Amino acid sequence: MRENTPRRPDAEAEADGIIEGRNAVIEALRAGTAIDKIFIARGETDATLGHIASTARDRGVVVVEADRRKLDGMSRTHAHQGVIALAAVREYASVDDILNAARERGEAPLVVVCDELSDPHNLGAVIRTAECAGAHGVIIPKRRSAGLTAIVAKTSAGAVAHVPVARVPNLTALLKELKDEGLWIFGTAADGDTSLYRADLKGPAAIVIGSEGEGMGRLVSEQCDFKVSIPMRGKLNSLNASAAAAIMLYEAVRQRLG
Repeated sequence: MRENTPRRPDAEAEADGIIEGRNAVIEALRAGTAIDKIFIARGETDATLGHIASTARDRGVVVVEADRRKLDGMSRTHAHQGVIALAAVREYASVDDILNAARERGEAPLVVVCDELSDPHNLGAVIRTAECAGAHGVIIPKRRSAGLTAIVAKTSAGAVAHVPVARVPNLTALLKELKDEGLWIFGTAADGDTSLYRADLKGPAAIVIGSEGEGMGRLVSEQCDFKVSIPMRGKLNSLNASAAAAIMLYEAVRQRLG
């Protein structure tokens, strides 16, 4: 029966926001499609791939050189021709958009900063919680981070349509900018010197969530005004990044409602 007919690989790719092949990627760039990231086979000197890379960079798209085995693993059509683009499900916001959203609501800014969350499911879960908690936006780095791809959108349960997400080239510079705007920076750290329940999250705050494996990077950690530890009562000493974000955000909600 028709209902049991398997989906074609190219249909699956389209649904997942994967654009494969030179002509398809060139056309997407020409049409102004919102593209999150372009992966190009490492070591290729082909003029067409070089043109794709330069055009993408001119438009602010992140271009990543990748091993062909990685491209093969990402490919649904098995005809990627050395280039795969990941479409973004929406345009990125600016940091000013996020801060203006707080001003328009007459609220102290509450922002989540993700330090190199590479797992799209984690990023999607963070965005979903940020929306539920009433945070004004999420900020991610341009590189070494998941972006606003179809997988992130699905995991966020549609929250990407409601929460502004900004992408910046340098998180250290961003945190300095947020401080200049009057925000206090709260980083999550297992060895933090401030207990979660002693952290004052009622005022303008940016909550920094570290990467899945390494936590916050050194330079990012140095910009934090407070390093907050979440109490652990079991045998494990760390939480999933999205779970840590949820706990921090809802402590902020509790304090702001109090």
